[in-house]
Amino acid sequence: MKQFVLNNLGMIPKELVGVVEKTDPESIICSPLRLRWPLNLLLGDINKGNVCVAGDALHPMTPDIGQGGCSALEDGVILARCLGQALLLKNPRREPDEEKEEYSRIKKGLDKFARERRWRSFDLITTAYMVGMIQESSGKMMNSIRDKFLSPYLAGMLLKRSAFDCGKLDI
Repeated sequence: MKQFVLNNLGMIPKELVGVVEKTDPESIICSPLRLRWPLNLLLGDINKGNVCVAGDALHPMTPDIGQGGCSALEDGVILARCLGQALLLKNPRREPDEEKEEYSRIKKGLDKFARERRWRSFDLITTAYMVGMIQESSGKMMNSIRDKFLSPYLAGMLLKRSAFDCGKLDI
């Protein structure tokens, strides 16, 4: 595997080549990539009661568009805002709520988070899968289509995906 990586690195700084060369092959862990069908995200539950999934549990994606970690950070900001608005802004003095009232507020915040993240997550998972499929495809016709037509389109599309504004934390 180390030789495969070194052969495919291309023109990179010598320091990075050194990192790969010094890496102990025993320390490399390989796992197969798995796809969560995006349709499951649209039709399934993201949250239930006062429990919600976020990060890779919400939007596991192949690394083809480099948005996995970014989208997890987006989740954190949006989840904090949704819960903050549900809990603090309606109770600015932090007076103790009855347990049912607090549960209801948490549920409303998580419902809002799920609404905000569902389509963004669907978009990212689908885009990552399609970009990976296109990159891994072979054959003269597919290579020609990818290199001449899809590359310019994909570059713009990927930049738009990375320019997502998750809003402000008003807390």
